[in-house]
This record gives sequence, structure tokens and C-alpha cells, in this order.
Amino acid sequence: MSQLTIQAETHSYDVLIEAGIRHRLGTYASGYKEVLVVTDDQVAEKYLDDVVAGLMGQKVYTHIVPSGEASKSMKRYEDILDKCIDVKLDRNSLLIALGGGMIGDLAGFAASTYLRGIDFIQMPTTILAHDSSVGGKVAINHPSGKNLIGSFYNPVQVLYDVETLHSLPEKEVRSGYGEVIKHAMLSDYDWLTDLLGLTLSNIGDQRLIRDLEKGIQVKAGIVEKDEKEQGLRKHLNLGHTLAHAIEAEVGYGEVTHGEAVAIGLWFAMRLSERKGDVRLPIKDYVNWLKMNGYPLSSIRSLQSVALLKRMKVDKKTLEQKVHMVLLQEIADPYVVSVEDEEMLTQLELFLKEVIET
Repeated sequence: MSQLTIQAETHSYDVLIEAGIRHRLGTYASGYKEVLVVTDDQVAEKYLDDVVAGLMGQKVYTHIVPSGEASKSMKRYEDILDKCIDVKLDRNSLLIALGGGMIGDLAGFAASTYLRGIDFIQMPTTILAHDSSVGGKVAINHPSGKNLIGSFYNPVQVLYDVETLHSLPEKEVRSGYGEVIKHAMLSDYDWLTDLLGLTLSNIGDQRLIRDLEKGIQVKAGIVEKDEKEQGLRKHLNLGHTLAHAIEAEVGYGEVTHGEAVAIGLWFAMRLSERKGDVRLPIKDYVNWLKMNGYPLSSIRSLQSVALLKRMKVDKKTLEQKVHMVLLQEIADPYVVSVEDEEMLTQLELFLKEVIET
């Protein structure tokens, strides 16, 4: 077992990474008479029975939503609250978010608001969720933008069963490594160089666990210093400003979050070079994207004006100015505001570069 402790403002909580932990949930969810497990239809088919069996001796309810980013909506959020009320959960009840980042955000937001907050456990089943399950940000989407409705609310535990990662399709592996490589760019040139030689279709368990641990450590180190995103935590948004715009513009679920982040990292690296005296390994990075099948073609028909409009309703926008996380060099991020005219020019140059790649 691997164990990391996150020191949050409200309380500390452990991240446990272990094969088969879903079968032993009663050990970690003791003290709760009633438990609601929220998951999606794809994860439910594979792992819900195991989780319910692992909660032997407790009264367990389940709630299943359709898989995909489109479920991170007001309607699905209301459905979870209706379920909580129907089964009469109280403040001593527990909610378990079993699934990827969508489920963690959706169920976590429901937990944060039901009865002004009940305990919840994150049980991530994707690589991508190594990022979203840690740090206490929970949210749902609005048609105008991603994560516009949410709160800061920490789980009481994160239980990461790596056996659930064996069934991930390649698209979800790509998605997860979009966040992994972001963490490397924020922290460690050697780790980034190592990742740029990695073929995602052939990752062993030990390598995967090592990358997950390193990614969680990077995020934890930043979140512990700035939980409410007043300064340092903004660096975790590297690649995300354009990524959220891409997700909203092409339609939630058409491109996964991590795939969009990976494309957004390319744009952030290119803009970093144009605005600063820096040379970044963009050629190697683009080769890595192509080698691993990232959906570059999905954004070739997008328009810079539409993307800018999406970027300006992003939650990181201040005083109607887009704020971008850029790199002085690998492991040295900073935040800068970009005027609309300059952003349009940079987006047009980037989209042309993508088309020509």
C-alpha cells in the first residue's frame, strides 16, 4: 500500500493507493450507518457490486448516472439530492464517489451542499482522477462553461484501487496522462523528459503507480500552500484555460478533459516562448501527442473568436481579461493576463500550427 497525507485547511485526509481496496471498504467507512454510493453506468457494471459487498454490515444505497461529462449537470446534481432526501440520509451518513473525475466532482458537490455538507470518500477509477480527487474542488458545469458552479470541499479519504485502472480504454489513459504530464511540467524536467519517451499503450503497473504518486505529490504540495486558489494553486491550471474552451466548444464528452488539457499545454508552451525568453521542448511534446493518438484533428475546425469567447467566461477570468499560466522554464510557472486582441492572434497562429502538423 502507498499512503500520502493531504493537509487541508479543514482537516487532513489520507490518499491510499492499493490493489483490491474496494473489497475492504468496511475498514475505511466504519462509523457510518448509512452509505450512498454514486457512480456511472459503466463503472457500476464493473465495480459497484464489489464496493457494496465491501460495505458489509452497513445500510447501502446506490445511485447511477449516465457516464460522460454531460452528466456533470444541474439535472444530475438535483437527482442525487433527491436520492439523499428519499432515503433520508442525515449528517452522520457517508457519500462515496465511485468513478472518474466527473463522478468525483458531481457527487462531491452534492455532498458539499446536502444538509450543508456530509462526509464523502473519493474512489477514483481513472488515471485522470488522480488530479481531481485531491485538493477539494468539486463542481458541476454550466452550458456557458466548465465548473462554473462549485465549491471547495475536501473528502475524508481518497481510496485508489489500481485494479480498476486495468479496464481503462486507451482514450482514458490518454486523458489521465494529460494531467500527469502537466504535473511534470510544473515540477521536474527529468520526469517530463522521461514521460516524453513513454508509449501509453504499454504502461506497467509499477510505472503507473509511480506516476500517480508523483502527480498527487505535486498537487498536494501546491494545494497545501494555497487551498482556495488565491495565488500558487493557479499554477495547476496550466493548459486548462484553452482546454475548458475546447471542451465546451466541441461539446462536453467529445474530447476528454485530459485530452483537451494536453492540447492546451501545447498552446501554453508556445505562448510561453512568444512572450518570454524561453525555449521549451515543444517539438518533442508534439511528437509525443501524435505518437499517443491525442485528438488534434478535433480542434482544426474551431474558430479563434469562439474559443476566446469561451475563455472569457472561464472561472479564472478576472476583470474580463484572460489569465494564462505560462512557463519561465520547466518547473517555473507564472500567471499573466492577455489582452483580447493578442489572444485572438495567438489562437489563430496556434490553430494554423495544429492544422499544419
